[in-house]
Amino acid sequence: MENPYLYIVILLAILAIGDLIVGVSNDAVNFLNSAIGSKAISFKNIMILASLGIAIGAISSSGMMEVARKGIFNPAAFNFEEIIYIFTAVMITDILLLDVFNTLGMPTSTTVSIVFELLGAAVIMSIIKINLIDGSFSDLGDYINTSKASQIILGIILSVIIAFTIGSIIQWLSRVLLTFHIEQNTTLLKSIFGGFSLSALSYFIIIKGVKGSAFANQSLLMLDGKTISEFISYQPFFTFAVNFLFWLLVSTILIKLFRLNIFKIIIGVGTFALALAFAGNDLVNFIGVPIAAFQSYEAWSLSNIDPNLYNMEILNSKVSTPTLFLLGSGIIMILTLWFSSKAKKVVQTSIDLANQHSTKEKFNPNFLSRILVKFFIKISYVFEKIIPTKTKNYIQSRFELKKENDPANWDDNLPSFDQMRASINLVVAAILISIATSLKLPLSTTYVTFMVAMGTSLSDKAWGRDSAVYRVSGVISVIGGWFLTAFCAFTVSGLIVYLFHLGGITAIVIIFTSVSFIIIRNYLFHKKEIKSKTKFLKSESKSREGVISEADKNITETIQGAHICYLAVIDALSENDEIKLKNASRKVKELESEIFDLRDNLFYYLKTIQSIEKELSLFYVNSLRLIQDIIEDISYIVRIAQNHINNQHNKIQEPQINDLKDIENQILKILQSTIDAFEKNSLKGLSSILENKNSLILFLEEKISNQILITRSTETSAKNVTLYFNILLKSKDLIEHKLELIEDFYKNAIKFRSRT
Repeated sequence: MENPYLYIVILLAILAIGDLIVGVSNDAVNFLNSAIGSKAISFKNIMILASLGIAIGAISSSGMMEVARKGIFNPAAFNFEEIIYIFTAVMITDILLLDVFNTLGMPTSTTVSIVFELLGAAVIMSIIKINLIDGSFSDLGDYINTSKASQIILGIILSVIIAFTIGSIIQWLSRVLLTFHIEQNTTLLKSIFGGFSLSALSYFIIIKGVKGSAFANQSLLMLDGKTISEFISYQPFFTFAVNFLFWLLVSTILIKLFRLNIFKIIIGVGTFALALAFAGNDLVNFIGVPIAAFQSYEAWSLSNIDPNLYNMEILNSKVSTPTLFLLGSGIIMILTLWFSSKAKKVVQTSIDLANQHSTKEKFNPNFLSRILVKFFIKISYVFEKIIPTKTKNYIQSRFELKKENDPANWDDNLPSFDQMRASINLVVAAILISIATSLKLPLSTTYVTFMVAMGTSLSDKAWGRDSAVYRVSGVISVIGGWFLTAFCAFTVSGLIVYLFHLGGITAIVIIFTSVSFIIIRNYLFHKKEIKSKTKFLKSESKSREGVISEADKNITETIQGAHICYLAVIDALSENDEIKLKNASRKVKELESEIFDLRDNLFYYLKTIQSIEKELSLFYVNSLRLIQDIIEDISYIVRIAQNHINNQHNKIQEPQINDLKDIENQILKILQSTIDAFEKNSLKGLSSILENKNSLILFLEEKISNQILITRSTETSAKNVTLYFNILLKSKDLIEHKLELIEDFYKNAIKFRSRT
């Protein structure tokens, strides 16, 4: 290959597009969670505002590209080939790492990932060079910007602690001042809140958007010949004071004269502002490295010097990024924002952890979360004893939820949190990012926005006794993932660049192909997971016919799911196939997860149903119990079959397999008859199934009796017989529970329909 580096640059361009897609999917949580969680604005308008912010931010982000070129390492210490290897390793690692986190629905920092990837690749390449010239490890400082790396690590720790603390304090003070009944506050209070919030956001937009553009560096007569950047730097307090007075006046006019909701306006402006900051600040994380590689290639190709001899000091000079590249990147980010299902999954993780109401908890409690919750509960008891009763009662009254948020008036369509908390999430995040930017401190926008949201959730008492241990566990998991990001980014990027050093272009082709396969597989798996996921209906209807219809759907889903798993067990045992059992186990866990949702919904549903509908409530509760019994039966069968095969015990004998297939056929008949009856809304079809109930039970008991005789007269494996008997006995339970569920539905359907 005459010039392989051209193909590598093209490859990096392709990786940049992929990185933009997975990067936006991850970072959408930064600016979407508050608006989506509060439901203050329609989803379409949220996306339009965010898209405008991204478009403007992308065009004004050129200055940030310097970080990829010379922020982490000294370009003059490397030749062209080494730089290309470093950049390629970084991009492959970045797209792989972000895709894994997106698939898991975990927000991480694209800033930290790109910094540690650059650091990891550059450190390993530096060590290789040092070894080649018999240098010492102390020479590493000539190659790496160690002070920058230290700042990043310190920035991670400080941003997590400061954002959480400031967010919780401001939310608590704001709630004491404004309460949950925000619409009842005076015009003056709302105007002051609006003036402060909008002035903070506009200041943020100026320093993150306008200040980074070419216009900001032009001298203006109205500013005594100073540029906007210089004026903001020299007069920050004056700028903010004028800003505040202006927006205080605007807020008063909007509230008093136009009767507008100032909180909705703050959320709209905040969403635009953080989207602008994301594109302006984080675009370098996705395209900075490929653009640096492209500019390196341009310089080298004009030099006619061997790539191993061409020094890359040119990267130290300031080079503007072509506007076309920035515009194209902005378009890709906007399209990803509108169409990425993974972006919605990552956003949902943040919203669930901040939810004011009970929701399905995504994270399981761990030792650390239990210890922390127990510790803070004890601390709260101490404060309760110290604080005077009158003060305590007053504060308690300020945190009383609105009537519609009470469990008795629960509605699944309620916002996850109110508009005031959403406004504070956006404003506090904007203020903290503005301060850090002004002081030139390294900061991750993901860390700040996420931890502010968690801090405001804590102050708003969203983490109650019933949810705290799960929410704290979730926050710990996300924070742990952030530190894991740094470690994985450094390690994987370093390993890949070492393989490039050993294998050259061949290694690049092999690793790129492997990573492409992994990403495509993750995409297909995610798409399949969305399509195939069982969805039970949460009972929300208060009418007899509505509950019967919902029970109809849930029963069908239960029987179908159980049958799929049962069939997989029989096939797996006959073929000794571990993969089929793993698939069955995954399906069972999905069914169990859905049942958990139904159980979690039970309290709220029973609160909403009228007292005269006692029988309806009993029917719902009993149906849930029987559905749970069926899933527990199939879960047990799958588990013991997995243990048998995983422990490499003897295969089940052919006569036993035939017996199980006979049972499976009987279950299939019930399934088909049940689905036909429900699709045709035929109670007569259900009646005919129940008429054969006794014969089905006798059929199973006969199989069990036959096996007892065979066991006594034939020499068989103890493990084999134990497994077979357990499957037979649990199969009997499974069929009995299915028939009981159908019978209960049949009796109640007749009873309720006769009354309508």
